Amino acid sequence: MDDIGVAVTIPDTVRRIVSLVPSLTEAVAATVPEALVGATDWCSHPADLDVTRVRGTKNPDLETVVRLRPDVVLANAEENRPQDLAALRAAGLAVWVTRIETLDEAFASLARMFLRACRTGRPAWLDAAEAAWRRPAPERRRTAVVPIWRRPWMVVGRDTFAGDVLRRLGVDNLYAGHAERYPRIPLAELVERRPDLVVLPDEPYAFAPGDGPECFPGLRCALVSGRLLTWYGPSLTEAAHALPRALG
Repeated sequence: MDDIGVAVTIPDTVRRIVSLVPSLTEAVAATVPEALVGATDWCSHPADLDVTRVRGTKNPDLETVVRLRPDVVLANAEENRPQDLAALRAAGLAVWVTRIETLDEAFASLARMFLRACRTGRPAWLDAAEAAWRRPAPERRRTAVVPIWRRPWMVVGRDTFAGDVLRRLGVDNLYAGHAERYPRIPLAELVERRPDLVVLPDEPYAFAPGDGPECFPGLRCALVSGRLLTWYGPSLTEAAHALPRALG
């Protein structure tokens, strides 16, 4: 069973993998690079990745994926559309879907994915990532809002991996209790809540020094790497050390 409870038939030996999730692509490339044959256009790590591109996470080129004859397709319940995954299953492909909303889920899900879906051992980088995050949460706690888009403004809401990463670093998302995972919130409301931090990642919207902080006068803004905040894979080790510095 994958993370969403679907039974997946995987061959005993996996030689061809297509990944439809950037963070999973980086994880596979760091573990069994010779098996990775396809990835999305958004899969930017490693920088020298040389595989067939299959368009985006939300609009994969299904015909190309099928032509690649993967032993397994790796996907994610949030990143990929159910109808695309159903079409790949209907074409006879094994599709392994991850569901990751917390750091602990990331460690467990990735370990299962490599063992069950990729038919390989537990990677050393996963041990290093777990060790890097095995520390008590800071005693000092701060509040934050985490915009991920503007025009319209959208923020991180409930049950998100980014929210859990920040929580582990002593930063409490003011919209963690919202009914939606990525709600649209008027800018005026974000400013009026007076968070201790406005966390501005560089993806999916590319917030930058001249694009974002000017909207939050009088508030402390922290520009952070979206990859370190939202990706689950080898970047987790770096994130444990780099994010606290970025948050200040």
